[in-house]
Order: sequence, then C-alpha cells, then structure tokens
Amino acid sequence: MTDRGKIVGIYAGVVAFTVAFVGGMMWLGKQVPDQPQPVVMVDPGKVKEEKFFQIAKDFGGMNQAGKEVKLSDLKGKVWIVSEFFAVCPHCAVRNGKDLREIFDAFKDHPDFRMACISVDPETDTQERLQDYSKNLGADPEKWWFISHPNQQETHEYLEKELKFFGIRERTDPVDRDTNGRYAHDMGIMLVDRDWNVIGKWPLYDASTSEARKRDPELYDQLKKELMDRVRAELDRR
Repeated sequence: MTDRGKIVGIYAGVVAFTVAFVGGMMWLGKQVPDQPQPVVMVDPGKVKEEKFFQIAKDFGGMNQAGKEVKLSDLKGKVWIVSEFFAVCPHCAVRNGKDLREIFDAFKDHPDFRMACISVDPETDTQERLQDYSKNLGADPEKWWFISHPNQQETHEYLEKELKFFGIRERTDPVDRDTNGRYAHDMGIMLVDRDWNVIGKWPLYDASTSEARKRDPELYDQLKKELMDRVRAELDRR
C-alpha cells in the first residue's frame, strides 16, 4: 500500500470512530433520566421562605432598665431582633429610624416585642443602653437593648445561633472613627411565636445611596414586605 493509501486509511478510521463515539453518547444520553435544573434565585434580597431555622439556644443579659432578661422570655411573642452598639453611627441614624417605625406600628399589640443585642458589651453599660433607648423612644417593657457580660459568647451566639454575618473589629483608625469599632450585620430579623427565624430584611443596605441608584424601589419593597409579614404573624394564633 502506498503512503497516500495509508494516510487515507488512517483518516477513514478516525472518522468512523468519531461517528460511532458520538452516536453512542447520544444513545446513552437518552437512557439517562432528566436531571433537575438548578434553581435560579430571582431578586435574592427578597425573603420568600416561610421559615429559615429554629433558635435552639437561649441568650440573656441586662437590658436598659437594669433588668436581667432572656430571649426565651419572648416565646409566644412575635419579635424583631437586630445587632447594635451604642456609639455605632449607622445603628442610631439609619437602623434606628427603621426600628422606631416598626415599633410605633406594632407597639400596641400585646404579642409584639423587639430585642437589640449589643455587639460591644464591654462598653455598652446599662447607662449607655438607657440613654440610647430613650433617644429612640423605646419602652423597656416591649423593646429591649441587651448587653451580655461576655463579648466572645455574644459574638458566637449572634453568628452561630442567630446566623448574623460575622462581626469584625475595625483596625484602621480613620475607619473606626467614622464607622465605629465594629462592622456588623445590619439586617432586621423576624422571629415567630415558636422561636422560628422566618426572615431577615437588609433595610439598611437597601437604603444607602448606592443601593437606591441601583434599585430606587427596593428599600420601600423590603420595608413593606417586613411590615406585612409582622402583621401576618401577629394575626396567627
């Protein structure tokens, strides 16, 4: 056989193998059942789950009235929980405004409560908590500002049990002076009567100028959704 004949024979063999391989893969593909397609999350800022998780462990501390309180005292209530520290400018200015509006809307309902847990218990004394709560017009019987005596235990509970984002201590002096000692989750969480966390709403993030440029309607949508969900949970018996 000439060299030309050998080359033609090699190419013919490759083509035959390729056709057979492709045909075989197509046949196998028909034998495999359809696989579930991945779920594409639409508008991930919106809370759609009926229930995120159930709180398993208790947590307590001193509130602004100097009273020892525990989150388990709120079982049977519908309650809001968020992180804060008394000298955080963002907590007071932005989240404080939202929390105050939520409190004013539902404070007269006997089954509604709010709890703000300090991420800086070393400096958030009872006097600071009291001043902070007075500025927001908080009723200490219905809206607690809680400082736990152990900072590490506080951070672990907030991150592992309530599943807030990690708390980070700022080290840059300028950043610290501008934004406070800690960077922490500004989300507002809703807990039902059975201690199920049923959602977290990032109102603070949606209210920033950058977020409003991207989506001018998101903040109002999230705020309405949160208010509607609180109302719905309070109507459940």
